Amino acid sequence: MSEGILEINDSSFETEVLQAEKPVLIDFWAPWCGPCRAIAPIIEELAGTYGDKIKFTKCNVDDNPVIPGKYGIKAIPTLIFFKQGDVVDQITGMIAKPKLIEKIDNLL
Repeated sequence: MSEGILEINDSSFETEVLQAEKPVLIDFWAPWCGPCRAIAPIIEELAGTYGDKIKFTKCNVDDNPVIPGKYGIKAIPTLIFFKQGDVVDQITGMIAKPKLIEKIDNLL
C-alpha cells in the first residue's frame, strides 16, 4: 500500500470514513482488476498532492463485502467521495487524471 493511502475494511469504515474530520475518497478495488491497477498510480500521486486536505483510502471488495454492498458497488474501480459522513460524488470505471483533479477540487 502506498504511503498516504489508508487500507480500510468493513470494521474500520465507520471510524475512518463516516467520522473523518476531512473529506474522504474511497477507491473500491480488487487485485485482479486491470482498470483498478491502472488508476492506482494516479490516486497515489494525488494522495501525495492532496493528502493534507483529503483522506485517501482503498477498500478491497473481495475481502470486505459489507461496505461495497451497502453502497451498491456493482463494478470496480468505483471511487466514492464522502464529506461529513455523506456521499457527495461517485465515479465508476477508469477516469482521466484531469477529470479526477476536477472532482477533488469540487469536493474541497
